[in-house]
Amino acid sequence: MVGTNDLKLSEEFYDKLLETVGLKKIYIDDFCIGYSQQKDSNEVEFYITKPANGKPATFGNGTQISFLTDTRKQVEKFHTLGIEIGGTSEGMPGTRPEGASTYYSYIRDPFGNKICAYTNSED
Repeated sequence: MVGTNDLKLSEEFYDKLLETVGLKKIYIDDFCIGYSQQKDSNEVEFYITKPANGKPATFGNGTQISFLTDTRKQVEKFHTLGIEIGGTSEGMPGTRPEGASTYYSYIRDPFGNKICAYTNSED
């Protein structure tokens, strides 16, 4: 779950971005939006929400949301699209640490939340 101060802008950003990691929107109200796996539309896996306490949403230093993907191509698409739709790069797609098999990409959404796509696949 990530907080937002602009649910509509977050919806536009995450609707497009989360499609790259196999998630789709299944729930929306005036307070939050829920996304689930495209293959299982009954369980919310990720939420965007306005803070319940009514105070402004902020991002945490050291906080990160990560999405496991099936391929390196998905990680690369996540990164490219994330930047195209208003995010900023926090780390280009690549193995981490160098020479390892896990492949990561890091971006920040328009509100500063750090999000990552990664895979253990060598495809």
